[in-house]
Amino acid sequence: MTGARRGSREMDWDEIVAFALSLPGVTLERAAKGSMVPMVRSRQIAAPGRAAGTIALRATREEIECLRAAEPDTFFQTSQYEDWPVVLVHAALADADHLKALIARAWWDRASASQRAQRGGDRP
Repeated sequence: MTGARRGSREMDWDEIVAFALSLPGVTLERAAKGSMVPMVRSRQIAAPGRAAGTIALRATREEIECLRAAEPDTFFQTSQYEDWPVVLVHAALADADHLKALIARAWWDRASASQRAQRGGDRP
């Protein structure tokens, strides 16, 4: 669905942080740009994007390709991120449930085995 919402409301940065903090081992740490961002094992999960209303979210390269192809109005990259495992998200266009799943995946990929066991289940 290009540019269309799938049903749940958007999440603001505070809600994104609150959800990330609900995952085992996530803490808020100051990033290089000065923002407080959710991290697990000192590895960033998400950060405010440079443009207002955007989020920089860790993702696999395969996920980035799929997200950009499926929802190019919501998920994108600028030239500075093209070689990094980061997808940019227009928060106002992102489905909250989908965004939570992507945050959980970013956490899973950086969490320890014991942290994953605390949450249970397989990779979201």
